Amino acid sequence: MIAYLDCSTGISGDKFLGALVDAGFDLAVLREALGAMGLGTITVEAPPCGSAGVGGTGVRVAEDGAPRRDFRALHDLLLHAPIADEPRQAALSALRELAHAESQVHGVEIDDVHFHEIGAADTLVDLLGIALGMHALGVTSLIASPLALGGGTVMTEHGELPVPAPATAVLLEGMPVLPGPVGGELTTPTGAAAIRTFASGFGPVPPMVVRRVGTGRGTREIGLPNVARLLLGESAAEEPGHDRVTLLESNIDHLTPEELAIAAERLRHAGALDVWQTPVVMKKGRAAIVVSVLADASHAPALADRLMAETGTLGVRMLPCHRRLADRDVTEVPTSLGPARFKIATLPTGVRTLSVESDDAARIAADNGMAVDVVARMLETEATAITGVQARRQPWLDDTTNPSD
Repeated sequence: MIAYLDCSTGISGDKFLGALVDAGFDLAVLREALGAMGLGTITVEAPPCGSAGVGGTGVRVAEDGAPRRDFRALHDLLLHAPIADEPRQAALSALRELAHAESQVHGVEIDDVHFHEIGAADTLVDLLGIALGMHALGVTSLIASPLALGGGTVMTEHGELPVPAPATAVLLEGMPVLPGPVGGELTTPTGAAAIRTFASGFGPVPPMVVRRVGTGRGTREIGLPNVARLLLGESAAEEPGHDRVTLLESNIDHLTPEELAIAAERLRHAGALDVWQTPVVMKKGRAAIVVSVLADASHAPALADRLMAETGTLGVRMLPCHRRLADRDVTEVPTSLGPARFKIATLPTGVRTLSVESDDAARIAADNGMAVDVVARMLETEATAITGVQARRQPWLDDTTNPSD
């Protein structure tokens, strides 16, 4: 299921979570998780409420004593939470994003981040609840609108700060933003951390068949609906042979070809669907390389971070798109050089083709002291004879065309 989140009046953790609850997420799942984590003193309510005539769901969190918790305490609570691994890792990722921003702003180590903006129960509830809600509703890709920020100043534990608050500004790097329709703080650090973690991309509503709508209400009265709307449904392109992906791109002009090759290989191992490089000429006539990474939409934020870590680039473009896929399967075929795996694809025309897995061709070529291209064609010729499926690459016409000669 894909989703679209309207952040035209900003986003906060409670608005995001409220929209998920309003769309059908059972709050009992969150309460059960909190109880299993030893946090039964935290109460979470999500009453229906309105804002400037628009109905929605608000989230209210309370905890007796409201203890101050540092990053490490919250991290350990989530790390050992008895929940599915996917929402646990997502909640941990959002928490790290928030803690990293706060540590950068305040000039302290991440483990020393200890103040109410991150230690409050509502921050823990919001991030854990959003992760559980996204998982429970089966959201695999989330597109968000540009984030409305507001303006002026906001009062915090650290005094009066400009909007966006310093930590929010750090978290907004690489995101599209707007000033917003009113003043005050419309996007909070927790909301920005959640969007940074869960959004696959930004833009208008993607082509989709809407199945559910959820509206989360903020706590402030701003003179117009202070809500975030969540649309859930199936992509209009999600028919057999189609899926949604995100294209990550960055211009690199400071790494050697060897360093780029290593970075590309590490990105593939990190889960990229494909990685390629394209030479370009940038401003002032500087030669550069565009590193392109094709990622599953749900893995795009993590791979964007990995691309920045591996290359040192300061920004990554994230472009949501969908692709048309041929039906394919992998089967192992016994050959005269040993068993090898082959990818068998069925094209839209109904034609079936096969190609040997490159790793197997390389392994068999090394074992036999032969050129990879020779081995690949030998294996595919034998597999065609056995399966009756035509090889995708054309065989050589005769021995004189063998490129290995």
